[in-house]
Amino acid sequence: MNRCLPRVLFGLYLIMLQPLMAAEEHCTFRVHAQANENDGDVFASPVTMPISGKQIFVEKIPVVSEHDVAAFRAMPAADGSFGALIELNEHGRLALEAVSTEHRGSTLLVLVNGRAVTELLVDRAVSDGRIYLPSGLARSDIEIMNKDWPQIGRHKHR
Repeated sequence: MNRCLPRVLFGLYLIMLQPLMAAEEHCTFRVHAQANENDGDVFASPVTMPISGKQIFVEKIPVVSEHDVAAFRAMPAADGSFGALIELNEHGRLALEAVSTEHRGSTLLVLVNGRAVTELLVDRAVSDGRIYLPSGLARSDIEIMNKDWPQIGRHKHR
C-alpha cells in the first residue's frame, strides 16, 4: 500500500494539472494569393475553390494572417451561417493593398480555422484594409474570433 500511494498522488497531480496544460484555442485567418502552377511544390499548392469549384494553385505562404487582424464584425448570413467584416492592422492593410494591386484579375483564397471559407476575385486595388466574408463561418468560428479580436468600434475584452 505504501508503494502505491506515491503513484496515486502523482496521478491525481497530473489530472489536476490537465486544465492548466490545455492549449487555448485561437482563430486562424489566412489569405492566400493565386499562384502559377509552374511555381512548383515548394511555393504553390493545388486547391479546389469553395465557390466556383475551379482547381487553381495558391501560394503556400499567406499574404495576410490572423496576426494582421485588428478587429471584426460578425453578421448572420442568409444561408444560416455567419459572415464577417475583417478589419486589418497597418501591416495587413499594406499587404492587402500590395496583393490586390499586383494580382489584379486573379483570385484570393480565404481560410478560417483551416477551412476554405470564400474566394475573392481581385478586380481593383483595396486600400481600406477591410475584407468582407459574406458567409461560410460557423457559430464556433465567431466565438473564437470574439476571444481573439475586438468587435469593430469596441475595445478588446479579455
